[in-house]
Amino acid sequence: MQDVFDIYTIIFLALAVFIFLRLRSVLGQRTGRERPPYDPYAAREPVRPATDNVVQIPNRAAETARKPDEATEQAAPAERWKGIAEPGSPVANGLDAVAVADRSFDANHFLTGARAAYEMIVTAYAEGDRRSLRNLLSREVYDGFEAAITDREKRGDVVESRFVSIDKATITNAEVRGRSVQLTVRFQSKLVTATRNKAGEVIDGNAETVTDVTDVWTFARDASSRDPNWKLVATEAGQ
Repeated sequence: MQDVFDIYTIIFLALAVFIFLRLRSVLGQRTGRERPPYDPYAAREPVRPATDNVVQIPNRAAETARKPDEATEQAAPAERWKGIAEPGSPVANGLDAVAVADRSFDANHFLTGARAAYEMIVTAYAEGDRRSLRNLLSREVYDGFEAAITDREKRGDVVESRFVSIDKATITNAEVRGRSVQLTVRFQSKLVTATRNKAGEVIDGNAETVTDVTDVWTFARDASSRDPNWKLVATEAGQ
């Protein structure tokens, strides 16, 4: 009787071990639907930046059925950049060149990220957040922003800035320079902004008034790089 009990015990133990190993193999597998460690607006790959303050202007939608370049190549010229640029215009021709150099480029996703980057950069500048700015700007642009922040701090001035809306973001130029693709965007926004001195007096702007602001910013990235980040490389006030 003891021998029979031992045999059944061994069988049950073997089954238990088998079931445990099966469950472990299934639960330990990745299905491809897990959230990536960092989801930069559905960029091409789940790349983790040096800090979580980096805004990545995306080139590729993670869940699209076709790659953006395939959709661009197959679209009729009149539809290729619909809502972005007029067919045959210098901007449309420039976007064609960008799409050839960077086959992951998607204009609509770029604009979505550009709007987010615009708001974050303006806010970071007002707050003197150098860490965020360093990851969003080219070295030359960062140096200019940092110098202005330092001068402001020496005077004891404080900037108050609040976004009301970004009314429009339009690509006004697109070009390829060597390995770099560059896109210029004209932002039309509404802000409440004011600068106060040490005494708390408003010396620039108006803390109670909504102001229409137009900025023309140029973003660039290395089309040969796997890094999907775009950085601000030039700024100017628009009319």
